[in-house]
Amino acid sequence: MNIVIKNATIVDSSSAFNHQKVDIKIENGVITEIASNITADQYEMISLENLHVSSGWMDASVSFGEPGFEDRETIANGLNVAAKSGFTQIAYQPNTFPVIDSQSIVSFVKTKAASSATTLHPIGALTKGEEGTDLAEMFDMQNAGAIAFGDYKKSIANANLLKIGLQYTQDFGATVIAFCNDASIKGKGVVHEGVQSTLLGLKGIPPLAEEIVLARNLFLLEYTGGKMHVPTISTAKSVAMIKEAKAKGLQVTCSVAVHNLVLTDAVLSDFDTRFKVNPPVRDSIHQQALINGVLDGTIDVITSDHCTIDIEHKKMEFDMAKDGTIGLESAFGALLEILPLDVVIEKLQAAKSIFLNDSITIKVGEKADLTLFDPSKEWTFTKNDIMSKSKNSAFLNHKMKGYVYGICHNNQLIIK
Repeated sequence: MNIVIKNATIVDSSSAFNHQKVDIKIENGVITEIASNITADQYEMISLENLHVSSGWMDASVSFGEPGFEDRETIANGLNVAAKSGFTQIAYQPNTFPVIDSQSIVSFVKTKAASSATTLHPIGALTKGEEGTDLAEMFDMQNAGAIAFGDYKKSIANANLLKIGLQYTQDFGATVIAFCNDASIKGKGVVHEGVQSTLLGLKGIPPLAEEIVLARNLFLLEYTGGKMHVPTISTAKSVAMIKEAKAKGLQVTCSVAVHNLVLTDAVLSDFDTRFKVNPPVRDSIHQQALINGVLDGTIDVITSDHCTIDIEHKKMEFDMAKDGTIGLESAFGALLEILPLDVVIEKLQAAKSIFLNDSITIKVGEKADLTLFDPSKEWTFTKNDIMSKSKNSAFLNHKMKGYVYGICHNNQLIIK
């Protein structure tokens, strides 16, 4: 692949060309020149309106379904969606069938993704079958390519099991992903516990369900050492507790889902199951605390928490519908409605340094790992913009600011 990206404004705080408009020459997947007015015979010229370029983004939580749930999404199409949504890398959740809890299944999903422009990094299950009983074969999975270990949307009820997991993973430097939700406190709750749940007559999930498990997990981390990532926090107290843990010097990072940042439980008024997610979208007080946590650096990563659900499990009574929304296609445009561009780019890239120890920047000699976008285009996200096989988007008909063109990665250029 030999191309020249023309008149691109670079958004990369670690690059010497940050906020400069330049041409970028790429030869066989490597950046060979950055300058003004590059000309090159037999090179494809890429010219797009109001083009901006950053180092490639990584989504820290993506679920497609394959193997086992190909009716929801395949790896091949899902990675194409990720590429056209601006993500050069994704962390792939283990909630497949069979669960990604062994070396062979890690190898299988990596092989399925090997030729894609977007790189798939498997997350291995922390426990066998994600059943919370016995630890999975984590060392073997890491040798096969797993980048971290956690049970998707499942808290480890057995505190001693999580303690042993944190101790064991230190031997090979792995990160434990610890979702926080007390099932007994959540009970049959389906939405945030508050005024809106009372008005709608829906059972509520109190913030305590998340916070009590997070408090326990942070105590365990302080006791054992090791590295812990807390995915998709949703409450003001969770932000405060993680901020305090970081001040103590604990190796803890966390993420927030786009929908928890952008939406509140006010969207539930029509009982639309597209908004049924876990953790639930909460009220404006929690939403603002999450935004503040992003801005002050407490929250490290923003994830789409992309989770494909087939129509048979989503178009049904609210209590019975499965949790989850797709989010790759809408992530960037939704975030720019509430956050500055530089912050959005930083938080969409942060997972690379946490899970991959990757500090690739935009400079001559580096592999081209680039996301191409227009940060000012205003548009409305409609069903026609959904590229995923499943259509369960919480941002359908949402007004967006910022449009993704595609990516340049793995010696491939993918443009919508």
